[in-house]
Amino acid sequence: MSMSTSEILVRAAAIGVGGTLVLDLYAWLLQRAWGIPATNWAMVGRWIGHMPGGRLVQPALPKVRPVPGERTIGWTVHYLIGIGYGLLLVAVAGAGWLQVPTPAASVVLALVLLVLPYFVMMPGMGMGIAASRTPKPNVARLKSVAGHTVFGLGMYLAAVLMAAVAR
Repeated sequence: MSMSTSEILVRAAAIGVGGTLVLDLYAWLLQRAWGIPATNWAMVGRWIGHMPGGRLVQPALPKVRPVPGERTIGWTVHYLIGIGYGLLLVAVAGAGWLQVPTPAASVVLALVLLVLPYFVMMPGMGMGIAASRTPKPNVARLKSVAGHTVFGLGMYLAAVLMAAVAR
């Protein structure tokens, strides 16, 4: 079965949303069951909200002036990044992956993409490279590895579900 370009793009975006939803469910379960705090998306929104003013790095982000709508900005960016990762996955793995998805492609890509939080997001938010300035850097790094792995598995599950429905 051949898919149109628009169908490929919609499926790839939906896979990114699906992976993000699975990640958010995972974070919610960790918080409820073990008290492990989830990402504070308002802080991500605050960081992004200050970028137009030329502040790409915020050494003390929690102390920086709040940005109107920062929680909404953070959550929106979170899902847009998920969509971008879904599109990247299909661009790298090929449209055929949508019909016969494998977990390796999505999980490996999600793990490779750890370069972004380690070298862009964490330093920009004042946490240092790969969370080096946090109280427990290795815990933060492991949490990122686990989260990205779950996200990759979530993209795979979303792709399997879509492939099954399309048949």
